[in-house]
Amino acid sequence: MNKQTNLERDQRTIAAFVRGGGHPILTMSLLFRDYLGGLLGSVFFFTLKHSPTWIIPIVTANIINEVTRGDANTPRSILINVAALMVVLVLNIPLNYIHTWLYAKAVREIECDLRSALVRKMQQLSISYYSRTQSGRLQSKIIRDVEQVQTLSAQIFISILSILTGLVVSFAVVITRSLEVFLFFVLTIPAAVFLVVLFRSRIQEDNRQFRREVEETSAQVMEMVEMIPVTRAHAREDQETARMEAQLRRVAQKGLRLDMVQTYFGSISWVVFQVFQVLCLGFTAWMAFGGRIGIGDITLYQTYFSSIVGQIANLVTLIPIIAKGLESVTSIGDVLREADVEDNRGKPVLTEVRGAIRYEGVCFSYDDNEPPILQNFNLDIRPGETVAFVGGSGSGKTTLINLAIGFLHPQKGRVLVDGQDLAKINLNSYRQHISVVPQQSTLFTGTIRENITYGSDEISEERLQQIIHATHLEDVIDRFPKGLDTPISEHGANLSGGQRQRISIARAFVRDPRILVLDEATSALDLASERQIQSALQELTKGRTTLIVAHRLSTIRNADRIAVIGQGGLLECGSYQELMAKKGAFYELQSLQN
Repeated sequence: MNKQTNLERDQRTIAAFVRGGGHPILTMSLLFRDYLGGLLGSVFFFTLKHSPTWIIPIVTANIINEVTRGDANTPRSILINVAALMVVLVLNIPLNYIHTWLYAKAVREIECDLRSALVRKMQQLSISYYSRTQSGRLQSKIIRDVEQVQTLSAQIFISILSILTGLVVSFAVVITRSLEVFLFFVLTIPAAVFLVVLFRSRIQEDNRQFRREVEETSAQVMEMVEMIPVTRAHAREDQETARMEAQLRRVAQKGLRLDMVQTYFGSISWVVFQVFQVLCLGFTAWMAFGGRIGIGDITLYQTYFSSIVGQIANLVTLIPIIAKGLESVTSIGDVLREADVEDNRGKPVLTEVRGAIRYEGVCFSYDDNEPPILQNFNLDIRPGETVAFVGGSGSGKTTLINLAIGFLHPQKGRVLVDGQDLAKINLNSYRQHISVVPQQSTLFTGTIRENITYGSDEISEERLQQIIHATHLEDVIDRFPKGLDTPISEHGANLSGGQRQRISIARAFVRDPRILVLDEATSALDLASERQIQSALQELTKGRTTLIVAHRLSTIRNADRIAVIGQGGLLECGSYQELMAKKGAFYELQSLQN
């Protein structure tokens, strides 16, 4: 399947949730719409393969009635009924295969579509969305919630379809043979509806609470795994274990409560339906005694009534599964309907970037109830200029970087690149010309080569070796027998912090960016490694607009300008020598580090 087709499928899936408007049943019907042909075919073949269930009572009643009459045609009639039933039974095998293939293919496609749409949507959501959403919750939606929807979809085309067709056929056969018995059967429906209405809201609420606890557990488990080195370093293993055990206990309690509600629901419904079945036996026996139905019809009606009772009981039993599935549809919709996205549709595409950046009257706050981080901030950065942002923690340095990348947008004012407002251009095309070296190097599970060349489709081996030399990675690569093709373990655990950071810097070299962002790029390096890499960074920054965030002020001596950020604005700006001579805010910061 090509890229365009995948994009169209993801867009249709997201659109189904948007048009569904938070109504899970409507959303499910919209998801099924693209697979309607196969699903209708599955229903057709299911009806054929399931026909023995409905034919057996008729054949049984026919044979009993024929034996009761005992005329000359009885043997022939018995033979015909038995032969017809045998044919229908044998056909069940191929018909069941076709039915299963048709519905399973559609259900698995929907499962894949949901996960693919979630992944694509997560790539579109804003950075601010992730700052307020735990990754464990998102993981739970991709894995657990989609699995619950798949289970619901499968139940619709196995259990629910069986139930509905069984009820329709059973009532149809009964009404054609005896209106009195049919009217008696219809009395079972109000009892079933009453039970469903009685328990539905309680089950839905318990399912919702259980799902939220599972999401919270997933988030806490991921956090616990990431914090294990810190936990062990501070000898807090017992406390962390106790914290997780408390959360797991809450999940168990919510699950137990849900189980008991479902059990209570199932027990009451079973007793009610069994009482109706006993009444049916007495009613049909009384009618046969009066000569209004045949003796064999007692078996027929009892079998059909048992089938109806069983089908309704099964439907009642499925209510919790349906509730879980519909709750998961709602949970997935929370992401797919999220409006906090980076939307580049219809915006101008940048094919070339010179690197002029301008902050124009920028005001920004992470929370409307808190003082702004930036207030009427103004700064012009020329193409090819290296500007370092310094200041105290929380002064807004990283915010300025994220505004320049387009991760954030100001509440007031504008951020311009080459005279164009970042809020009005295709940010994806703009970021093709940017490289970012973050404070915490991010490596994925792959080879060293794949991590270095990430984001660059084509690079020659000669150019790659030049970059390796420039970033002093030869000693790292030579340590491993497989060299560049050495697999990197999760989060780069088989590398030191400095080695990971050098790979991250090499990745920036590969992109050959017009704008380079260094967010504490040498913070993970020891002094010897930092001296080695500083020369590489100086080479990398030549001719590129470079934005640097640095706490270690000695690393920014060669910046063209240093912007001191504080009190929501620009306290002072100039070269290292100018600011030191001025003996202002930068001089005070430098004095504190000496």
